[in-house]
Amino acid sequence: QVYLVESGGASVQTGGSLRLSCAVSGGTPRQYCMGWFRQGPGKEREGVAEIGRFGVTKYAASLKGRFTIAQDNAKNTLYLQMNSLIPDDTAMYYCAAYATNFCHLDLGTWRYNSWGQGTQVTVSS
Repeated sequence: QVYLVESGGASVQTGGSLRLSCAVSGGTPRQYCMGWFRQGPGKEREGVAEIGRFGVTKYAASLKGRFTIAQDNAKNTLYLQMNSLIPDDTAMYYCAAYATNFCHLDLGTWRYNSWGQGTQVTVSS
């Protein structure tokens, strides 16, 4: 079973940047389909970005190119680089994974069966 631990969340001002990290144990990122999800106050959990086993990525259209997902298999770590942050990005951010031979890359939360505990990102105006 894969274990995921997020870090890097913080409070920043509008326009700032953060890089979230997700430490993976019990496997390496390339063995799984992996993604970042977030849940803001009073909102449902939504997909932010996914990366397949061969590095193909998928992003939520609403992000407009501000976020980048990446994985470092040597360090067993998944990253989310977030730039030009806005207050609507305020949320708990979760790293997630599922094992399969085919990554659907459709930001579907229901596909994921391993989740981290989350890291809080707060963006002030």
